[in-house]
Amino acid sequence: MKKIEDRMTKVSLEESVMADKRKAYEEKFDAQLKEWNAEIILLNAKADKAMVEARIEYYKMIETLQGKQDSAKIKLHELLNAGDDAWEDIRASAENVWSDTKTAFQSAAARFK
Repeated sequence: MKKIEDRMTKVSLEESVMADKRKAYEEKFDAQLKEWNAEIILLNAKADKAMVEARIEYYKMIETLQGKQDSAKIKLHELLNAGDDAWEDIRASAENVWSDTKTAFQSAAARFK
C-alpha cells in the first residue's frame, strides 16, 4: 500500500512540475509578444518621422515584423490550448517560430538605430 501511495505522490509531483513548466513558457511567450508589440509601436513612430524613402523601408519592415508577431501569437494560442500529450511538440515548434521572430526584430533594431 505504501508503494502505491509513493507512486501516486510521484505522479502528482510530476504533473505539478509539468504544469509549472508549461505556465512559465506561456508567460514567457506572452511577455515577449508584449515587448515586440512595443517595438513595433516605436518603429512606427520612427517611420512617421523619417524621410520618404526611409519611411517606405520602415513600413515594409514593420509589415514583416507584424506578420512574424502574428505567427508567434498563433503558436502561443496553440500552446495555451494544447493537451498535455501535444504540448511538448507544439512547444518545440513555438520555439522555432520565436527564434525566427526574435532574429527579425533584432535585425530591424540594428538596421534602424
